[in-house]
Amino acid sequence: MTSWEGALVTGGAGFIGSHLSERLLAEGHRVTILDDLSVGRRENVPAGAELVIGDVCDPDVVGPLVARADVVFHLAAHVSIRASMSGFAHDARVNLMGTVNLLDACARAQRTRKFILASSMGVYADSPTPDPIGETHPTQPIAPYGVGKLASEQYAALVARATGMQATMLRYFNTYGPRQTYTPYVGVVTIFVRRLLGGQPPVVLGDGEQCRDFVHVDDIVQANLLALDENDPQPQIYNVGSGRGTTINELARMLCDRLAPGTRPEFADPHPGELRYSVADISRARSRLGYAPKRALSRDLDGVVEWCRVQASSRP
Repeated sequence: MTSWEGALVTGGAGFIGSHLSERLLAEGHRVTILDDLSVGRRENVPAGAELVIGDVCDPDVVGPLVARADVVFHLAAHVSIRASMSGFAHDARVNLMGTVNLLDACARAQRTRKFILASSMGVYADSPTPDPIGETHPTQPIAPYGVGKLASEQYAALVARATGMQATMLRYFNTYGPRQTYTPYVGVVTIFVRRLLGGQPPVVLGDGEQCRDFVHVDDIVQANLLALDENDPQPQIYNVGSGRGTTINELARMLCDRLAPGTRPEFADPHPGELRYSVADISRARSRLGYAPKRALSRDLDGVVEWCRVQASSRP
């Protein structure tokens, strides 16, 4: 792997960004993290990384950081499909305009050779079946979050072509793992674990037969590192998932069996803007990048459970 003089990781104090920053440091890269700590946590920042606390939408903050970055991993985002429905202006400001601000800084500085964007399965239209969908599946987002991510991809591709910078868009599916910040809206694995550890049943929205592709954060990091080594002058898009589908009912059963045998989930009305079927066809990333998921939901839930236990015990 080539060592880069400077890697900028936006959102690097967050769930995925902190894991990525750790791996980049271990591979010998110099890492600067930009995070406003609205969701990310200072304690997530790995030793050896420089932390700059600031807003990805602020040109005065972003400009000097991009001017010394050979590669930008753009993970900073407001990640909530449900919240994007009611707060679409805030969603667009952070997710779209934050990306545009970074790209503008890249175009001005003419230093960055690679721009890797954390995109989302939310760019896709809903699928009629739980069969895996590839990158050519229709991009018709059903929530503002997906609209912003799709527009960010398109801006990145346009700027890359105009400036000669390489751009790779990684469409993450449902990521899970240690350090996922708990909110009532994002990260169903962590939400279910927290409820069960607190003596409450998981709450399944809808009938629970919606199907998701749960991908471990370590595999997301692997995809980013492989994208870093890709040398293609044309912008590229890749699904990043496990390639396997799991229904929410199956997830609830797995966690109930582990943490509270005999517990049955409760059911509530579904929320608008959420896909029913979303499973990744990862054959393109597998063949072009060498991406090969190493984690599996059934055996890697225990790591999430243990992390949540520690977090629960440390809360006052």
